[in-house]
Amino acid sequence: MKLSLVIPCYNEEKNIEPFMECCIETFGNNKNIEYIFINDGSKDNTFSEIKKIIEKYNTENIFGINFSRNFGKEAAILAGLKKSKGTYTVLIDADFSAIEARVISWLAGEEWRLEVFRTHGKIYEASASQMFGVPIDLIKKGNPEYALRQKGKVAELALGYQGSTGALINMGALDMGIPEEDLPDIVSRWRDANKRIRDLWYKVDAAAVQVITQGGSVGVSSIILAHEWDATQGTDYMTITLPSGRKLFYNAPQIGINQWGNPSISYMGMDQTTKKWKRIEPYGGKLVENCVQAIARDCLAQAIEHLEAAGLPVIFHIHDEVVIDIRPFADNDAMLAKTVEIMSRPVPWAPGLPLGADGWVGKFFKKD
Repeated sequence: MKLSLVIPCYNEEKNIEPFMECCIETFGNNKNIEYIFINDGSKDNTFSEIKKIIEKYNTENIFGINFSRNFGKEAAILAGLKKSKGTYTVLIDADFSAIEARVISWLAGEEWRLEVFRTHGKIYEASASQMFGVPIDLIKKGNPEYALRQKGKVAELALGYQGSTGALINMGALDMGIPEEDLPDIVSRWRDANKRIRDLWYKVDAAAVQVITQGGSVGVSSIILAHEWDATQGTDYMTITLPSGRKLFYNAPQIGINQWGNPSISYMGMDQTTKKWKRIEPYGGKLVENCVQAIARDCLAQAIEHLEAAGLPVIFHIHDEVVIDIRPFADNDAMLAKTVEIMSRPVPWAPGLPLGADGWVGKFFKKD
């Protein structure tokens, strides 16, 4: 039996050699293990480091694939799987259904949305129905009202974290044929239909300002914001304790005045565009986004533990998606059903959060 390790890499020049050393320490010079490194268009010297370890270990079971540009992790993994010569495997791919929409609905207590996820799950149609006052039964193919689904969809994808018309444009509203003059109305209708989510943005923002200026802690829904001091590091943090008990940290928080003359928070962090350390200025919607994505991550972590315990080995995960390696000739449908059932189980630290999942079975990884 041959084991193939597929390793997608992006700007990992400092990690290639330590990773390989760790593998050799763990597996030794096992010729039945092949290492396939895929450089996904890195901007640093990642591929040079890959070539170095190929030369250093001088073996026929280390390979390097170099992409001319960044195609994404899924493409890198697919290229590695095509190159691999490991034993025949079957993959189960399953992901949470609309996990962020579910989590923000639960966190805000937006009851009509929670009912959607407890029942039919058609959030785009339901959102359009709430926004435009049209019965959801009419928003189906063949009816003129079905055109509203597109507006409901782009609103759901763009507006949950305090986005406005610019977020709609970035999400492709104009490419969908929605006139630009319609965008402010879509923003207004979505916010009116989701008053609890809108209120959550402002409550989290106000709580952040309060704990930074006054100290102490403030609870908002199922999260707790606090101002903490680390004597060992000589710095302070704003923290957000999640329902799971895990914390988010915001280094050296400060209060300033934004362009509208209102108090605004900032903290020291990495600019996601320039990759430089600088003062970041979040707002209520951005802090809510941090919390929602972190809670979704915690849901996935628990699901992975349950999958592993059930004998369903997760070989990698991407965002809210898991890929599982099952033995050949297994009952694929039954294994997929078990995977979906496990991922849909209630989370004990998030009572009332309706989770759902879906997936597929195949020989190769693909972007569904």
